[in-house]
Amino acid sequence: LINNEPKIIGLKDLITEYINHRKNVVIRRTAFDLNNAEKRAHIVDGIIIALDNIDEVIGILKSSGNADIAKKSLMEKFGLSAEQAQAILDTKLQKLTSLEQEKLRKEKEELSITIKDLKDILASEKRVLEIIKNELIDLKKKYGDERRTEIEMIDEASEITEEELVKKEDVIIMLTKDNYIKRLPVDEYKTQRRGGKGIIGAKTKEEDIVIDIFAANTHDTLLFFTNKGKVYWLKAFKIPDVGRYGKGRAVVNLLNLGEGEKIVSLKPVKSFDKGYLFFATKNGLVKKTALSEYSSPRVNGIIAIKMKGGDELVKTLVIEGEEHIILATKKGFSIRFSGEDVRPTGRDTMGVIGINLRENDEVIDATIVKDDHTLLTITEKGYGKRTEFSEYTPIKRGGKGVININVVEKNGYVIGIGCVAETDEIIAVTEQGFTIRIPVCEISKIGRATQGVRIMKLNEGDKVVSFVKISKEEGTRTNSSQTESCAENPIK
Repeated sequence: LINNEPKIIGLKDLITEYINHRKNVVIRRTAFDLNNAEKRAHIVDGIIIALDNIDEVIGILKSSGNADIAKKSLMEKFGLSAEQAQAILDTKLQKLTSLEQEKLRKEKEELSITIKDLKDILASEKRVLEIIKNELIDLKKKYGDERRTEIEMIDEASEITEEELVKKEDVIIMLTKDNYIKRLPVDEYKTQRRGGKGIIGAKTKEEDIVIDIFAANTHDTLLFFTNKGKVYWLKAFKIPDVGRYGKGRAVVNLLNLGEGEKIVSLKPVKSFDKGYLFFATKNGLVKKTALSEYSSPRVNGIIAIKMKGGDELVKTLVIEGEEHIILATKKGFSIRFSGEDVRPTGRDTMGVIGINLRENDEVIDATIVKDDHTLLTITEKGYGKRTEFSEYTPIKRGGKGVININVVEKNGYVIGIGCVAETDEIIAVTEQGFTIRIPVCEISKIGRATQGVRIMKLNEGDKVVSFVKISKEEGTRTNSSQTESCAENPIK
């Protein structure tokens, strides 16, 4: 602190400020000692005057009626101050001995020398600096020893990074159609019973809607895939946390996007050491590329997948390579095939046919098949269902697929699918920015060729646009009473 203001200064300025501080300490200490010495000398002078006139002093004391009268008489007779007169009254008889008188006279001489020396110190900056120097030498002699730690140059690779200073925590990432992005703590969303109306989860601009929402860790790397088939990198903790009511920040202010580029897909990645990125496009094409090919961030991004005119990227998955994949279309069809059916290719490729689409249909989502899980399907009018994966027979890629859900006027087009466990929860987001968080176990398991059940009430003209799965291992907890409720009252 310099003049009570925190500042960053160099070594020379630091030493200068320390010396100025020590000067102030020495001057204030010397002034304090001088004041005490002068007070004591004043008292000693008064006592010596009394000793030199001891017979008259004793006469005044004997003739006085009380101490106040004696004090006043002494002050008037010998020109003493109130402090001197009081000191005389407080003096013990033993001070009258010749030995004690000699001590007082010697003390007066010493006080005179001390006062002269202290005044000289206050008048001389050179003497103040000498005192500072001598005191530092004394400190060095008393406490100086060999250094117990070594000072070494830090390698650039071992320097503390910004990421190491960021706490690891689970967050929700939201992206809007106009490419505004933000993050929120997972705990912002309290679990509700199914059929609830939800809470405001994103305050978007007029005519803007939330198009993607997913769970990630603050230390994850986010891969941003654009409509032109390029990919960009950004750490999750660099996404601004602006609260539920904030609209977020424009992605263009966080990434160096090219002209006409927009983010259409996001994927959190913890490690690039193994696995593949699996791509699914709107027109039913799929591609598998080693994740390691995306491990070198570049400011201007790199090609992730080559796109044909009119096609768009709709989903990216991180897979080991042998998992089964399910593609889902907006009209309620799906296909299941093995990841081994898709040969690994380089970044700058288009991929192969994943599903042979029916007229006016398009792929809207893809997910990995897991044992002991079910396939969750959500529609735009707030309906959903869970279906056992065993009902989706694996076939070769490129087929037309089977019915996943009956799409009718009541439930609307499919907006997404997910592989969910009984203990998972989901957060659904509507076009108007409303969200709801509900346990997956409250959504009944039913067959493929069904319409699903209502999971969220919507305002007139509103529709569900996206949802995210929140699992226990991602940092959430399921209340035991909710689990019991799922067992007793599943949605039907």
